[in-house]
Amino acid sequence: MKGLLIEHLTSLGHEVVDLGTHSSESVDYPDFGAAVGESVCSGETDLGVCVCGTGMGIAIAANKVHGVRAAVVHDVTTARLAREHNNANVICLGRASSAKPSPPTHWWCSYGASSWGVATCAESRR
Repeated sequence: MKGLLIEHLTSLGHEVVDLGTHSSESVDYPDFGAAVGESVCSGETDLGVCVCGTGMGIAIAANKVHGVRAAVVHDVTTARLAREHNNANVICLGRASSAKPSPPTHWWCSYGASSWGVATCAESRR
């Protein structure tokens, strides 16, 4: 899914910072949620996208970074509401529930973000 996200965002002219993972091996997803959160809060990227099995675990991990407002989104409506009503700066997608990653990220692109931090994780060891 990360490859599709990166392809989609770059096709729209956005810079993408690939924050992992770089293999299909099991990893500790909180490390990658934190990496995306730190990327957004430091100003390295404007917004972030995280992917795990459901999106929930990595959202919890990303939200531990001060200044992150990560939201699990399933479609354009939840992505729009997360941004407009909650000022979310990281969206989290679940591989198990997201058939195609482009609708939520496509809608978010209208918010003027020029760079994205992206991380996707296999299963967790934690």
